[in-house]
Amino acid sequence: MRTLRQTASALLAAVFCLAGSVGAGPAHADDYPSRPIRMIIPWSVGGSTDMLGRLLAEGMGRQLGGAAIVVENKPGATGTIGYAQVARAPGDGYTLLLGTNSTFAIAPHFYRELPYDLQKDIRPIGMIGGNQQVLCVQPTAPYKTVADLVAAAKAKPGAINYASSGVGGSSHLATELMMSTTGINMMHVPYRGGAPAVQALLGGQTEVGFVDISVAEPLIHSGKLRALGTSGANRAPLLPDVPTLAESGVPGFESLTTFGLFVPASTPDAIVQKLNVALNNSLKEPKLAKQLAAQGYELTAGSPQAYVAYAAQESRKWGDLIAQRHITLP
Repeated sequence: MRTLRQTASALLAAVFCLAGSVGAGPAHADDYPSRPIRMIIPWSVGGSTDMLGRLLAEGMGRQLGGAAIVVENKPGATGTIGYAQVARAPGDGYTLLLGTNSTFAIAPHFYRELPYDLQKDIRPIGMIGGNQQVLCVQPTAPYKTVADLVAAAKAKPGAINYASSGVGGSSHLATELMMSTTGINMMHVPYRGGAPAVQALLGGQTEVGFVDISVAEPLIHSGKLRALGTSGANRAPLLPDVPTLAESGVPGFESLTTFGLFVPASTPDAIVQKLNVALNNSLKEPKLAKQLAAQGYELTAGSPQAYVAYAAQESRKWGDLIAQRHITLP
């Protein structure tokens, strides 16, 4: 029987070969864009990343003179199937990629045989922003604070269980980072995605878990979950009364899901610059900014060069944690 890694590698190789067979003529920045642009989202329809991409496509389209930006969802293998398709697309500015740090900073440490090279095949347009996670428990749980949870976990190592969206997912690695920093040990219960992990937490099958803030916020305000802490360096605007883990006894803790826009590496500098301006200006649109803030997104516009440095830092951080904790895919 194939392992998850072997199956993903085979799928990626097939997508990569197909994508490489597609050709296109040269693009010029002066008349760009002259036809519809496609935005590849490496996640399923209906999720928070899909929603972000569709709002962004509308905003950037307005900034590019009413250009049509068509979303295409290409889920699978922690987002790497979508990356593979973009990596071999023509560098003409007509294929964009909405990427997350789970793919550009985390996945390469699990999938050793990716059919693309992040350093050579893909270049950034710029950063979009980030989304915090919330460390949650049931309202009836005995843990009122992060300190309570840490003390209980130290008293009975491995007795407390925690839910995650799957091995190597953002909620799993956030918990691994917390355990590494505090010296505690809890039992991992991985699920196939964030939705079943949250349902397990709500139903009492698991005791604790990191939940995306857009999902957690209404559950917290309705009294269905209790928030112990948020995962950012600063308090989340959506939950300003909830302390960060860093201020709750987990020094230096930060674990965000961050988003950026990418293109094939051969895309001309002039088109990358034009797209960067369109991206940054769309993030400044009051209506779009308000829509994204309501979902917990903290927007961080910037240059392509700044994103290169950030991506390298993220890759080192999570690569070191994965190695230290001996985390492998099943």
